[in-house]
Amino acid sequence: MAHALPGLDRSGAWDIPARMNMAAQCLAQDPAQLAIIDMTGDARHDVSFGALSDMVDGLARALLQRVQVGDRVGVLLGQSPWCAAAHLAIWKIGAISVPLFKLFKYDALASRVRDAGVSLVLTDPEGRDLLGDLATPLMADRFGVAGDPVPFASTKPGDPAVLIYTSGTTGPPKGALHGHRLLTGHLPGVSLSHDILGQSGDCLWTPADWAWIGGLFDVLMPALALGVPVVAARLPKFSPEACARIIRDGDVRNVFFPPTALRMLKAEGAEIAGLRSVASGGEPLGAEMLAWGRQAFGLSINEFYGQTECNMVATSASSQFPPRPGCIGQPVPGHDVAVLDVDGNPTKDEGDVAIRKGSASMMLGYWQRPDETAQKYRGGWMLTGDRGVFDGDYLRFVGREDDVITSSGYRIGPAEIEDCLLTHPEVATCGVVGKPDALRTEIVKAYVVRKSGATVDAQTLQDWVKTRLASYSYPREVAFLDALPMTVTGKVIRRELKARAAAEGAA
Repeated sequence: MAHALPGLDRSGAWDIPARMNMAAQCLAQDPAQLAIIDMTGDARHDVSFGALSDMVDGLARALLQRVQVGDRVGVLLGQSPWCAAAHLAIWKIGAISVPLFKLFKYDALASRVRDAGVSLVLTDPEGRDLLGDLATPLMADRFGVAGDPVPFASTKPGDPAVLIYTSGTTGPPKGALHGHRLLTGHLPGVSLSHDILGQSGDCLWTPADWAWIGGLFDVLMPALALGVPVVAARLPKFSPEACARIIRDGDVRNVFFPPTALRMLKAEGAEIAGLRSVASGGEPLGAEMLAWGRQAFGLSINEFYGQTECNMVATSASSQFPPRPGCIGQPVPGHDVAVLDVDGNPTKDEGDVAIRKGSASMMLGYWQRPDETAQKYRGGWMLTGDRGVFDGDYLRFVGREDDVITSSGYRIGPAEIEDCLLTHPEVATCGVVGKPDALRTEIVKAYVVRKSGATVDAQTLQDWVKTRLASYSYPREVAFLDALPMTVTGKVIRRELKARAAAEGAA
């Protein structure tokens, strides 16, 4: 690599000291330097690192009276300076932050809050109403900034810091527990995906919510750690006009666009000038989208690859090596990425994409799920659940092995939706899969068997899920069947439902 990368030492190994705290990494800047450009209100408000540090200390003082080291504290806040301060304050005192999403409804929040053992949530009035009786809400912006600085907890790289939930295909959502090394593990890939982030004038923004690893650790925290201003903005509805306004008024030069956002911009024929870098991840873009990006932005979109369990492990970086059509990019230095054959050995043929243990962005394990953690590994490798093949030094993504649905940039686990549908008194059984969709990549489709004599319709079931889980994860299509394809042990054969949905999508 032609340029020295943050997070790595001169030999290319991880630069991880014996003691580290992610809050200290993010706040180790000149107090007068610009940290966050707050565009959540009617006017732009600039927040310096000094002001952010004061906000963090105010929250940390309040937390120290309520939680102990290792306690899980929820953060139910949209993009805002207080969202950043909340996570930093939790890490600063040695507790564990649990990002929660404002679009979640009660049931979806309940499953995560209860599984994590969260008793306190930093939030705002809107979040308090969403929480109901689930946990004690603490209004994040109601604590004074005056007082003595709070010392950083003496944490180690592997001490737990953040618990991020990821939806799988079986059972309830699983929490991926990460240590304080997580931020360092993201720095090389984030830097590369923005063609060496941190150049003069750089300013980073994403429309992705900071409740997800893509917003929190692909944008917010790496930007702070690298001294790059980050824009906080609320977009109740994504539109090219709103996007262009934020980029213009926020002096944005670097953007992480989820693929769905890029498709919406492309559909509107949007062209945005003045950007230095555009990164995207979550699903392959394809040659047509990349060609459009060069026309619309005047630069090459850099794709990157990873998952909640181990993120930012491969990327494109057009300023460092030429893009290769159909490929994600190259493994990020520090991460050993391989494709394994059926015996678990690296192969040049198509196989299982895996990451060698030792990656700094690799999870410590699934929260209180030792068996499922063990299943995630094969020998010294963590399995991603994806299929791929190497084209020289470039990784080509083939497809997912699991049944996670990728819709509008969200990864949606069908099991949670199935569980919700099964709570309806007129549903006997159901199966949920992704159906191919040109705009959203996939839509959620539910195949439902009604109970005898029941007459429940599709709209009722859609509303049932929409009001209990999340507005983006309800089934956009519901089909009623007399029976579902089942294994001899009574499990729904999702691959048959997926084939059926695919055929319907092609018809």
